[in-house]
Amino acid sequence: MNDKQDPFLIEVTTAVYGGECMGRLADGRAVFVPYTLPGELVRVELVEEKRGFARARLLEVVRPSPRRMEPRCKHFGVCGGCHYQHTDYQTQLEIKRAVVEDQLQRIGGIANPPVKDAVPSPLTWNYRNHMQFHIDAGGKLGFQGWGSHAVVPISECHLPEDRLNEIWPLLDLEPLPGVDRLDLRLGSDDEVLLALESSDPAVPEFSVDIPLSAVHLSPAGKIILAGDDFILMEVHGRAFKVSAESFFQINTAQAEAMVSHILDCLLLDEKMTVLDVYCGVGLFSAFVAPKVKRCIGVELSEAACEDYAVNLDEFENAELYMGPAETILPALNVRPDVVLVDPPRAGIERLALDAMIHLRPRTIAYVSCDPATLARDVKRLAAAGYRLQQVTPFDLFPQTYHVECVALLEIT
Repeated sequence: MNDKQDPFLIEVTTAVYGGECMGRLADGRAVFVPYTLPGELVRVELVEEKRGFARARLLEVVRPSPRRMEPRCKHFGVCGGCHYQHTDYQTQLEIKRAVVEDQLQRIGGIANPPVKDAVPSPLTWNYRNHMQFHIDAGGKLGFQGWGSHAVVPISECHLPEDRLNEIWPLLDLEPLPGVDRLDLRLGSDDEVLLALESSDPAVPEFSVDIPLSAVHLSPAGKIILAGDDFILMEVHGRAFKVSAESFFQINTAQAEAMVSHILDCLLLDEKMTVLDVYCGVGLFSAFVAPKVKRCIGVELSEAACEDYAVNLDEFENAELYMGPAETILPALNVRPDVVLVDPPRAGIERLALDAMIHLRPRTIAYVSCDPATLARDVKRLAAAGYRLQQVTPFDLFPQTYHVECVALLEIT
């Protein structure tokens, strides 16, 4: 076999989760190459070798796919923020649907998984209400490069909403000791919240000439530097308080689409009890609570729980338990009709999943941001007697490999 530094000519055949395409080396090993499309003949060099597979860097596209196009951003291929700018949006949707189907088959063991077409984002550019920037040694904002922790400074980005794109280039930062990331969030009223995420509890000197709120987040807690420590987000005409530390969907239009889809699927009524696990600031609970007898939230984040209490304050049938799902769920004395679960990328913690199965809800609506962990958890739920009824991918992240899914499972 050639030395790993020598280039290889391979045909990539299949798009895989993570933004790469897979081909085969002469020895039969799978090789994964970013920034390629199925059917392309490419020249690559290996950058990582394992016994069963390898990863490669793209050197040249020898035979391009007819679906290849010029990327919009000059940083594409260097900055690791985008993965699919080299192809049209319809192809991105097809790839994401195929990836979800593949993960459910290979990891979940589901033959012919009922995956619907991906729901497209109304905006394919300038759709993000939240940006997370890394900061290089010179104080420049950027993103980590593909497969690297090195920060790539940027001078343009086509993913943030227009107001954020007006602001971030104006942030002229001195190097801030201990500050690892800078977050910018845009509220529905065009208010902007800036958060400095730091490993050092010492508050740096900070000032901007732009009207915005700012906070410093560190192991010592939160310090308000200017304005408020939250913004208001609006979904289906309803305002949500979202604190600097709290999670909220970054594509507002698609958050609305997911809420509508879940309500359509669950057919809720006033006799039902719904358990909303990893409930965050109450995005789903706020629309579920008016339709059911009891709505019970479970959330670990203290900030999100405080937001939930504000956002659900008007509903006397809404309850909230703060703590890890794997601790709260086994102790709950409730028989929910529906469990709505929206876990982080790692999926449902095993003890929480076992406790959820023990509660025996008729229906589980699983909102997932990682099809691999969704497939793993669906396999466990299937073994416990749940049948996967449908999976609908929602494209919240155009130009990237990320995909959100809503899976519906029923007890058999």
